[in-house]
Order: sequence, then structure tokens, then C-alpha cells
Amino acid sequence: MIVVPQRGWIALISAFVLAVIHQYLFYGHDFGISYPVFVILFYLYMYTYAGDRLRQGSWFSRLVMVIILLLSCTYGLFGNEFFRVLNGLFIPCLIFLHLAYMLSRRRLDWNQPALIIDALDHLIPQTFRHFITPFAMLKNKASQRMQEGQRTIFRKIMLGVLTALPLLFIIIALLTSADRMFNELLGTMPRWIMNLSPGEGTFRLVWVVIMGFILFGYLWGFVKPFIYTPPVWQAPPGTDSATPPQGMNSTEQHSINASMPHPAALPVQTANPVRIDPIILGTVLVLINIVYVLFVFLQFSYLFGAPQGNLPDGSTYAEYARSGFAELVLVTALNFVIMLCGLLYAGPAGKGLQRLNNGLLYVLVLCSGVMLYSAFTRLLLYEQAYGYTTIRFLVHAFMIFLGVLLIVAGLRIHFRRLPLARCYIILALVAYVLVNYAGMDRQIASRNMERYEQTGQLDMDYLIGLSADAVPSLLKFSREHEVPGLGAGLHERWAYLFTEDRGWQPINLSDYLAIRALRQDNHH
Repeated sequence: MIVVPQRGWIALISAFVLAVIHQYLFYGHDFGISYPVFVILFYLYMYTYAGDRLRQGSWFSRLVMVIILLLSCTYGLFGNEFFRVLNGLFIPCLIFLHLAYMLSRRRLDWNQPALIIDALDHLIPQTFRHFITPFAMLKNKASQRMQEGQRTIFRKIMLGVLTALPLLFIIIALLTSADRMFNELLGTMPRWIMNLSPGEGTFRLVWVVIMGFILFGYLWGFVKPFIYTPPVWQAPPGTDSATPPQGMNSTEQHSINASMPHPAALPVQTANPVRIDPIILGTVLVLINIVYVLFVFLQFSYLFGAPQGNLPDGSTYAEYARSGFAELVLVTALNFVIMLCGLLYAGPAGKGLQRLNNGLLYVLVLCSGVMLYSAFTRLLLYEQAYGYTTIRFLVHAFMIFLGVLLIVAGLRIHFRRLPLARCYIILALVAYVLVNYAGMDRQIASRNMERYEQTGQLDMDYLIGLSADAVPSLLKFSREHEVPGLGAGLHERWAYLFTEDRGWQPINLSDYLAIRALRQDNHH
């Protein structure tokens, strides 16, 4: 029996040790001798840390203990499937009733039906009520050793950790989906410790955490049970103060109203702008950047050598390029949002904390740039394997635009007076004009023709479906390389330019150049 001021901490640590043993005994294994071993360890845990709650032993409690041990040993002695299933239900019920009889504060007789209610109360409500007890213990322990300023900083750091957890979950999921090597790297980390696969290690960890909280909560429900008190009757609340009581005449009501200040005389409440505490922001950035730096380090080890053939083992260009492109772009966009929040909504901070957050934002910008370049490289490889299309061209343009925005955001970290919103509006307008004047279909046709010279592959139907901008270059290419069907398809596709009387209004330079190219092609 352990009854010391540190009993809570020792019991909590022991609960997680027992949870580790539990998963070691039962994960991936059928019940056997492990069952009675765990039952004995469980009783030792309960009697050791809740020994001061034990009632005087009786012949009944000893009998039940012997029955529980004998039934537990059947898993190591016999193989009857019917009794294995039945004992799997009966033994836990018997254990919970026995512990409620031995440890419950109500000291019920073993033949009272209320003992079942007591057992269920300790199994579910009392256990779950103490799930937060470890956090309260941690808070109290920290409060004893920290001054008020330190407690405030600690609370903010913990709030930052809680804020970063869902972001980390999304980011890690996207990055592991985006890159197989990064997924394998994260998968090998548990194996360095436990020689486990990623899925198995994660499941075991979740198992231990949940079981640890359950074991501690169940124990602490006996050590410090919640005591139910009967409800106290309270008189119904009075009438609203804004409503005059019955019997008040108009003169009395007028005098009350006159004594109240006029709404115009009341001070005007101005809404404070939303600000992110710099400690919370720094904590979020630290946790996110740890994942990003690990990912970027892996990228430098093999990613940028992909165009020279340094691909992950067993990966083709197409598989490598197709995997993770969308996830990387999405992560980069998410980083951009996080960075904007840090730049625009960060609260005031001291010089040291401000420099730290600025450095973390620079790391975020650099990692985002690497991810953007990784996605850009993957798209290039994908285009080499499958050709160039309108959507892929626009995605290229968007990634370049996002890269420029990241550069501007990086400048904004140093030049705090840089008008970010204005710069972005101007850049968006300029980028849109440039995309319009880039000759997208000509670029797509040119890229596909270069790909044909390298690989001999050409998506003729798609090229014929391009706009008139691509017709002159495609016809020239068809003649020079004698591509069968390409010229004929273009003539058929654009024959209406010669037969349809559209008037002068819809004529444009592309149509004119296409008509001229088609006529010249007829003469060859």
C-alpha cells in the first residue's frame, strides 16, 4: 500500500507501465497465460495504490479472488472456445464487482443489488471523470514552481501546442501522402525504437495512452470518488429587472427611467482588433517547422536529383510525379495562410520573442519555397510522361505566382511597413495580364512538340482541339516531321473559317494567322 503525497504521480506512471504491459501481452495475441498474469498485475496495482480504501477481508472476498484466478488460468490450460468466450465476459464483470465490494466507500454487502450499480458507477462515470485529473495534477505542480509570469507563458505555450496539433495532423497526413520516402522515413522512426511498422507503432501508442488513462481513472475513482449529493431546491428567480413589478404606477416608473443615463451619454465601446499572442504563434511555428525541416532535408537528399534519374527505389517518373503533387501545393497554400496570420495578426512582443518569431517565419518561407519547387519539379516530370495541357499550364502559372507571393511575404517580415494587401492586389492583376499574353496554347503546342521529338509520343486529338493560336506552329511541325493525320485533322477542324461568313466583327489576329497558315499548307 502506497499512501504518500506523490501517490497520484506514482500511480499515474504505474498505470502507463501497466498499459504498456497490457498491449505487450494482448496485441496480436490470443488469450493464454498472459490473461492470469495481467489479472495478478492489475490487482497488485489496485491494492497498492488504493490500499487505504480496502475494507476488512472476508471469506467471500477471498473466495471470489480464488475464483477469478482459477477462471483466468483456464486461458492457459484449456482451449474450449465456448468457455473462452463466456469467461471473456464473465471474468471482467466479476472483477469489477469484487473491486467495488472491496474498495467502494459505501461498504455495501456483497449480496446487495446496489453493488451492481456501484460497480457500474466506478467503471464508467467515476473513471471518465478522472480523465482530466492528470492534467490538473500537472497544472498544480507547475503552479507551485512557477511565478505568475511563468505560468502565463506556460499556458500560452500549451495553447500554442493545442493549436498546432490539428495543423500538424493535416500537414503530416498531406506530406506522407505527397512523398513516399517521407512516409517511409516517418515509418522508420518507431522502428528505431520498437522495431515496429508505422501503423502498428501508432496503434500500440494509442492503445497505451487510452489504457493508461482508463487504468488511472478507474483507480482514482476509488481513491477520490465523486460524492453525489441530493439536489437542493431553490426558489424560482424573480422577475426581470427591466420589467416593472406589478402595482408600480407611471410616476414611479418615470422617476426610475429619469435616473438612468441616456444612451448617448454612454461610452462608445470599440472592438479591439484580433491579435495572436506571440508565444502561441511561436509555439505553433516551432512545431510546424520541425516537420517541414525534416521533410525538406529528405527532399534535398533525393528530390532535386529526380531530373537526373535519382528517383526513389522502384519509382518511375510517372509514379514519382503523380504522387503528392496536389498535397504539396495544398500544404504550401496552407503555409501561406499561416504566414499571413503571423504577419498580420501577431500581437506585440519583446525584441527577443519578435526576432524568434521572425526567424521562424523565414524558415516557414524557405520550407514553403522548397515544397513549391518540389511540386513544380513533379509537374514537369508528369508533363514529360503524359504531355502538356491547359490545366497543367495554369497550375504552373499559379505556382509561380504563389512563389512570388511568398517572396513578398518574406520581405514583409523585415519591412514591416510594406503594404502587403496592396502589393498582392497589384501582383494579382499583373499576373492575370501576363497569363493572358503568354500565348498558352502556343506554349502547350510547343512543349508537346518538343516531347514528341524526345519520346515519339503525341496526343494528336488534344492538340487539334487547341485554339487557333496553335495552328501555325502545329502545321509547320506536321510538315517538318511528317506526322500522319495531324495536318488533315487541323484542316478539318478549322474548315469553317473558309466557309462560314461570320462578318468582320469576330475576326482576330489568331484567326487571320490560322487562315493564312492553312492556305499556305494547302500549297505544299
